[in-house]
Amino acid sequence: MFQNLDVFRLSHAMAVHAGTRQAVIAQNLANSDTPGYAARDVAPFSTLIGTDAPQFTSKATRVTHLNASSGPLQIDVSPRNDAQTDPNGNSVSVESEMLHAVSVKRQHDRAVAIYKSALGLLRTAVSVR
Repeated sequence: MFQNLDVFRLSHAMAVHAGTRQAVIAQNLANSDTPGYAARDVAPFSTLIGTDAPQFTSKATRVTHLNASSGPLQIDVSPRNDAQTDPNGNSVSVESEMLHAVSVKRQHDRAVAIYKSALGLLRTAVSVR
């Protein structure tokens, strides 16, 4: 029963992805008036893990981690293709970035809720005799 707890790894990866994307959005907002700055974004979480969740593999960040490949979770940041460019070359839309920030907050809240729910189920399973 406790040999494969992928739900914890998936929720952790989802939270890390949301944190990375929030940092990119904050950087975009900070450079909203910088001439020539191209808005950046992170690929959706579904492309990070692929279409099948069982194919997801965690990354070991310490040598003591078991059953994981070495290295941190790789999240690529790339320029946003759908952004319109202003005459000064800046492609950051403050309104669009705020909408993205709300979406990322929801993703992070969802990841934390999944983690808490799975932890509650695990506690229940361990306490039942």
